[in-house]
Amino acid sequence: MHSQITGLKVAAVIFGLMALGQAGRLATQPEIQVSGTAMPLWPSAIALIVLLGLCLWLWRLAKAP
Repeated sequence: MHSQITGLKVAAVIFGLMALGQAGRLATQPEIQVSGTAMPLWPSAIALIVLLGLCLWLWRLAKAP
């Protein structure tokens, strides 16, 4: 049982770090080119919300009795 809780916490931390990366992209607003076309910022905003939600969800599951 302890290994499952550890796995949930590790996954939550990974999702949290990915969310921080997306937040950093939104904060710095770098210009990213994909095949010569500028990548908009709105996908990063959606990714931030989804990743943060997954992070919080998994962390709460790991803390549940």
